[in-house]
Amino acid sequence: MEWLHRIFQRSPEIALFLSLAIGYWVGQIRFGKFQFGGVGGTLLAAIVISQVGVTVDNGVKSVMFAVFIYAVGYQSGPGFVSSLNRKSLREIAMSAFMAFAGLITVLVCAKLFHLNKGLAAGLAAGGMTQSAIIGTAGDAIAHLGLSADQVKSMQADVAVGYAVTYVFGTLGAIIVCVNILPRILGQGLKEASIEAEQAMSGSAEPAMGPGMVSALPELFGRVFRVDSGAGKTIKQIELAEHDMVVIEKVSRAGEPVEPAPEFVLSRDDIVLVVGHRKQMVEVGARLGPEVPDSGGLSLVMRTRRAVFTAEGMNHTTIAELRKSVERQLRHGVYIESITRAGQSVPVLPETRVEHGDVMTFYGTAADTKRAALAAGYEMEYTYKTDLIYMGVGLALGLLIGLIVIHISGIPLTLGSGGGCLVSGLLFGWMRGKYPMYGVMPAAASQLLRDFGLTAFVAVVGLNAGLQAEVTIRQSGVTLFLLGVVVTIVPLLLTLLFGRYVLRYDNAAMLAGALAGSRSSNPAFGGVLDKAESSVPTVPFAITYTIANVLLTLLGPLVVGLA
Repeated sequence: MEWLHRIFQRSPEIALFLSLAIGYWVGQIRFGKFQFGGVGGTLLAAIVISQVGVTVDNGVKSVMFAVFIYAVGYQSGPGFVSSLNRKSLREIAMSAFMAFAGLITVLVCAKLFHLNKGLAAGLAAGGMTQSAIIGTAGDAIAHLGLSADQVKSMQADVAVGYAVTYVFGTLGAIIVCVNILPRILGQGLKEASIEAEQAMSGSAEPAMGPGMVSALPELFGRVFRVDSGAGKTIKQIELAEHDMVVIEKVSRAGEPVEPAPEFVLSRDDIVLVVGHRKQMVEVGARLGPEVPDSGGLSLVMRTRRAVFTAEGMNHTTIAELRKSVERQLRHGVYIESITRAGQSVPVLPETRVEHGDVMTFYGTAADTKRAALAAGYEMEYTYKTDLIYMGVGLALGLLIGLIVIHISGIPLTLGSGGGCLVSGLLFGWMRGKYPMYGVMPAAASQLLRDFGLTAFVAVVGLNAGLQAEVTIRQSGVTLFLLGVVVTIVPLLLTLLFGRYVLRYDNAAMLAGALAGSRSSNPAFGGVLDKAESSVPTVPFAITYTIANVLLTLLGPLVVGLA
């Protein structure tokens, strides 16, 4: 292995990218329903590669983590601020209780088993599966006033603690949310989702979850030849179906006619109707027989995305939103989908829309443009990132991270990670308020988060070196068992808190809220798989956004208090 050592000495970047490649490959391997994922796989790969002997400059680690945590805050900003209101008190309480329960459990374990600050922080990061804690805890350790060797050793312990406890941290969250929770509530996730959908929509038709496509599309177009509808105006036909269908084109004697609201239809007119499936079936009886497309009535429809920021409309249900908007504004426009914090939200009448939601509208180019401007601001399909905005945000976050407050002799600081998180939240929220600034396409944000975090974790693992092997040999079993405790205890306490204090009585909604309060995407994926519905997304999106912030801040708290 001497040749590898020489290569890594000349170009340590090779070890970094090799760790990423091997780590993501390992992360894709399935053990039943479990996967290490890219972050866990990269850390394990980096620790193994580090045995050859390699050191990467800590400046790389700092830059990568700052970029990652800023992107997390930036994406969460609009939703996080929007969630801080009375209507989200249950979700806020759920997330706060989980963070508090996790903190207390970690501190008790650290006290009883005499863990140093690094191992305690690693226990929190792995047991709670919050990788960002590695960075915020590392920053806090650097401000303890210790020698360089002590700081390096303790930061390496953070990585080791995370690596040992991460596996069960992921599995435990899945087990509690998918298997234990339904037993405690005595209700299956699928049955609970159907019940919630009925309450929200008045029907038992399932809401589509991620990757699901209905064999019976909700929106489509049909061509009819006017017979029974002769003598009626276009407006009368549309109002009869509660504006759930729109007559987009009319042809009379082979010539196109402007479909004005007061236009009176005549026998044998050919009309193109676009709308919802249920009303489309009924409108045929009001108009006449369906015919093949003819008379040049083809029409190109489009989808357009917009970030919902309409003033005075936050936390409004879709049904209320529809009633409050003038007919002329909503005419010909349909909400095709809604995403919140990157997750699909069911488009049901009683679904509440939140500022920061991304709404996809379906209709003609002019209609969707009008709807996007009314909803907030359009999310244009652009690949360019506003690097001026991003650079200022990162610089401000790093400045915030320099602030150290001493309480009873204990130095408390957000560090560069916490500072960039706060800055990201602020700049993400401002982007929602002033959309002309700060463009960051979703793909760019995803790359910053994925590459930033995994590169950071790779550097931590590479610099851990031989210490990882020693620590695992000495405390591996103890750390693993403590990880089981830190995983299960906060989850069960929060589950009971949600059921008996916050009064969640629907298993699917509680499972979504619980997975979100742990910011556990694997657990949420298991919940969606069992529920076969996107209904659990509604509470998950709020608790996940808040938990991403609260759990990340556990790093400096554990370091300061352990």
